[in-house]
Amino acid sequence: MSIQRFETGPRMSQVVVHGNTVYLAGVVAQKTAGESVTKQTEEILSIIDGHLAKAGTDKSKLLSATIYLTDIKTFGEMNAVWDGWVSAGNTPARATVEAKLAAPQYTVEIRVIAAK
Repeated sequence: MSIQRFETGPRMSQVVVHGNTVYLAGVVAQKTAGESVTKQTEEILSIIDGHLAKAGTDKSKLLSATIYLTDIKTFGEMNAVWDGWVSAGNTPARATVEAKLAAPQYTVEIRVIAAK
């Protein structure tokens, strides 16, 4: 079975496709880093849409999601954006955890796995 990699660097690939499964690395905001959880979540979900499109799939085929928040008190703020984005009737298995992220300007990181 073939493996495709997109946006591959020396440390990791942003997208890996193995068979009919698409794995995304954790996505953080670029333009809105340091801004609100709402803005970061909106940007992250937009980036995820782009990565999924490159792999030939979309959010309606999400299998699972892991969401990392630096402050679990922002759970509702992140969910307000997530709920407006996720495909109704096609919600993935999901976990949300509080965690320290790689740099202080990041307050949200999202990782998803999707079917092709």
